[in-house]
Amino acid sequence: MSLFSRTFMMLEQGLDYASLREKVIANNIANVDTPNYKAKDVRFRAELDRALQPLEAKRTNPKHLPFTRQMTNKFLVTSRTNVVYNHNGNNVDIDQEMSYLAENQIYYNTLVEQLNGKFTTLKTVIKGGK
Repeated sequence: MSLFSRTFMMLEQGLDYASLREKVIANNIANVDTPNYKAKDVRFRAELDRALQPLEAKRTNPKHLPFTRQMTNKFLVTSRTNVVYNHNGNNVDIDQEMSYLAENQIYYNTLVEQLNGKFTTLKTVIKGGK
């Protein structure tokens, strides 16, 4: 039996993703004038979808170990190569990157609020509902 639910693990994965995406976006912004630089992005959706898929296994005896899916930090950093915005071969659009940065910050803050709520609930249970 785990002290923390699967929710904690999922929130941790989401925070790891948001942290890495923040670094990638900041790197894109820092290289806005670098010739031939290609903007990068982080992909996490496929790993999240895989982790949320139900397992195709059935326990035939309660004494058997439960089937669980291990989540990994498989974040794929990819380059956006389909568009060139600048005459120097650079495809970083500063307005788009700032939009991604704001979106990522909202996502990160939401996950932190969710995690704080889980810890508050856990603290309430430990204190006996007081």
